[in-house]
Amino acid sequence: MNLGLEGKVALVTASSKGLGKACAKELAAEGANVVMCARTAETLEEAAKEVAAGAAGSVSTVVADLSGEEGVAAAIGAALDEHGRIDILLTNTGGPPLGTFADATDEQWLEAFESLHLGAARLIRAALPSMRENGWGRIIGIQSSSVKQPIPGLTLSNGVRPAVAGLFKSLMPEIAGDNITINLVVPGIILTDRIIMGQTARAEAAGVTLDEQLANLAATIPVGRLGDPAELAAMVAFVASERAAYVTGSVIQVDGGFVRSVV
Repeated sequence: MNLGLEGKVALVTASSKGLGKACAKELAAEGANVVMCARTAETLEEAAKEVAAGAAGSVSTVVADLSGEEGVAAAIGAALDEHGRIDILLTNTGGPPLGTFADATDEQWLEAFESLHLGAARLIRAALPSMRENGWGRIIGIQSSSVKQPIPGLTLSNGVRPAVAGLFKSLMPEIAGDNITINLVVPGIILTDRIIMGQTARAEAAGVTLDEQLANLAATIPVGRLGDPAELAAMVAFVASERAAYVTGSVIQVDGGFVRSVV
């Protein structure tokens, strides 16, 4: 299937590792010109080399901290300076600290809101003029299955991420007439460094090995295994494509059947 991504300009945030890097790799392989963004120059450059090795489009980087307006302006500005436009915006960020409600401080709640919610809003606000000018755009957010179903021990994430879905759905009718779609892709339990970190702690607490803990976790998923980052990236590439022009305002699960909510 030709996704029609050749020559499209994609800004992918938090793309030095994990899901962000997988998405950058998939978009670049489909022919998009990918601008990868992250805070740490060394890891970002290493990731860019990996992405470029299989790319059909160009790959470049911008180091920016997207927790504030200056970093957002730097990332958007770098993409516009290099390519003159932004066609695809992928908003992605690391999750807030693990913990229960009793563990969370006001400072952590504010940091979670600024990182997960306000960060996405700032990026979208900065990228929209280019998309509107060109009459084409794809805004895609990666969040978490906690958008649909709370995850034990992730109170900050559970409390903030669903509001991002509300933001995306609220914005959708304002931009649909400009040929711009906006969707959330929500991963289930996908084998990333963050999952390994969290499950290592749980394995130690339970007195089992990490492999045993991961096997127990996989048993809770209907397909019987954890996801691969490339599987989520494939969905992102489709949603970013011309083929998905009629998909907007959606919250799309990539979770092996983990979340069973009806809506």
